[in-house]
Amino acid sequence: QVPLVESGGGLVQAGGSLRLSCAASGRTTTTYTIGWFRQAPGKERELVTAISSGGSTNYYADSVKGRFTISRDNAKNTVYLHMNSLKPEDTAVYYCAAAAFIWTTEEYKYTFWGQGTQVTVSS
Repeated sequence: QVPLVESGGGLVQAGGSLRLSCAASGRTTTTYTIGWFRQAPGKERELVTAISSGGSTNYYADSVKGRFTISRDNAKNTVYLHMNSLKPEDTAVYYCAAAAFIWTTEEYKYTFWGQGTQVTVSS
């Protein structure tokens, strides 16, 4: 088990920024790929970005390229999602998830999930 806790969500105006954090409580995340997913009302959950265990490999969905940045601090067992130039269409519940020992962008391979944090972008 890897308990993941997201924080940093909230309400922001379009064009603003937020930083989400995903912290692993009591467990190291150094062997896990961490992904940030989001689910908007009435839509399927989608992978937004992911970072490999060592931080050398990243993935970004086209919709967030150039605006979002994922980073990790393995000493703190925390992964960050820096979101800039936010748009109303970024409004969603954001989840972080962990995939053990592999690099993957396939949702079903992420076996540990946080509870989610709401991000709302007003126009």
